[in-house]
Amino acid sequence: MLASDSGSVLRPKLPIPTIDPTRSLLRRCCCFFDPGSRPARPTLSLKMELLRRMGRGCFKAEADSAGQDFFDAAAAAAPNPAPHHLVIMVNGIIGSAADWRYAAEQFVKKLPDKVIVHRSECNSSKLTFDGVDTMGERLAEEVLSVVRRWPEVQKISFVAHSLGGLVARYAIGRLYNYSSTFALVGTSRDYFSEEKTEFSKQFLEQSYEGKIAGLEPMNFITFATPHLGSRGNKQLPFLCGLPFLERRASETAHLVAGRSGKHLFLMDNDDGKRPLLVRMVNDSDDLKFMSALRAFKRRVAYANANYDHMVGWRTSSIRRQHELPKSNLLVIDERYPHIVYVEGETADEICNKTSNIGGQIIDLEEEMIRGLTQVSWERVDVSFQKSKQRYIAHSTIQVKTYWLNSDGADVVYHMIDNFLL
Repeated sequence: MLASDSGSVLRPKLPIPTIDPTRSLLRRCCCFFDPGSRPARPTLSLKMELLRRMGRGCFKAEADSAGQDFFDAAAAAAPNPAPHHLVIMVNGIIGSAADWRYAAEQFVKKLPDKVIVHRSECNSSKLTFDGVDTMGERLAEEVLSVVRRWPEVQKISFVAHSLGGLVARYAIGRLYNYSSTFALVGTSRDYFSEEKTEFSKQFLEQSYEGKIAGLEPMNFITFATPHLGSRGNKQLPFLCGLPFLERRASETAHLVAGRSGKHLFLMDNDDGKRPLLVRMVNDSDDLKFMSALRAFKRRVAYANANYDHMVGWRTSSIRRQHELPKSNLLVIDERYPHIVYVEGETADEICNKTSNIGGQIIDLEEEMIRGLTQVSWERVDVSFQKSKQRYIAHSTIQVKTYWLNSDGADVVYHMIDNFLL
């Protein structure tokens, strides 16, 4: 719960807002939005006036099934520009918007005049068994409705946990579009030589600026997401790497987790197509999965190096086994005690990896690694080895419930402190 002096506000995401803020304000400072109180959306000026009267007070609303927005009331009501960066937070399997509550609160506290945080809830509880594609379509529709509700936002970022990272990757493929801009090249004599300038004047450079839901994509961040699926050896750690159990899990995953289980274990073959996660490392005619990922300024994968019983280290960090940091390379950062390794990737390294791809036959996991590493990733390895909460690392990495997963707070702070605005 946000402190009353933080100015942080929880608002419901309503596909067709029908609220009466005046009546709600009269009830109490922290109030409940009645969706049926009036048929029309309040004007922007009325919303701003309401926020100004509230000052720095806490404003709370019950959420509907479409999610919740966090933002700073004073920042939104101030005469200067309102927060322009929309952060979409996506829950994992059998999760809900509540899973990201702590992280959303910290975002708004640390960046009150910069961000609006939306915690998605279109895919919660048993809906997370419907499959990555179905969930991705729902998330895409939800994002579009949020963008319509906040016409002032200009940038967008995604923060997702576990299965939610795959859902977010699908959704951005659906939301991707680009605008073509033309600019004269080489008009600066200070930068170009005379010969280059004269040559460049004859051409126009066409550049494509990718957009996600019409906004500038900034950060795509995942926490313990099985990017390579759960089919490979030790990719579902609680099976202890035993081959017969892993084979059995692949065969029965759909009985436990529905279509999502099929997708995670690469057992789907809808209409004779290749597994969805394999298809998601390339662009298709109508879904530009890799173009959408490439459009983001940053892509970050937070991964548990140990004690995550649901998602293996390789699949969550998009690495091969020999690429995982050795134990003697893991270091402790006093500011972020559970961040043990941070690895960036340069454009040259990506080119080298791409140039080494031959025509040899490769397995599905290797194909997904090669596809996803066409773009650069920041890999942040996390270890709760010395924490009492280590056995629930999969939830602790995102601080799913503060009283139970509080040791992951420094991981959340690390994400926010390195967030590209």
